[in-house]
Amino acid sequence: MPDDKTKTPPEANSKARELTTADAAKRVKRTVTEWVDGEDKAGKPVKTARTREVAVQAADVLSFRDYGTHVVVVTTDGQKLSSLGE
Repeated sequence: MPDDKTKTPPEANSKARELTTADAAKRVKRTVTEWVDGEDKAGKPVKTARTREVAVQAADVLSFRDYGTHVVVVTTDGQKLSSLGE
């Protein structure tokens, strides 16, 4: 009996749910520090640092790997970011 070429192998079904670059970028955030205007205790204007989490753009992703429990992304500027939040 010849092999039926229309059937997909089992490993093809698991690869159908692989992450794309855009999906990996959505799962990872980078910490960005902004300088904002504020006031000190005396009321004088000063610049204060504020950090926030920013989503990674898909265009910034150089490479990524899905480990099952988390995703690691390497950006075009050389940063290695994880979806674990570390």
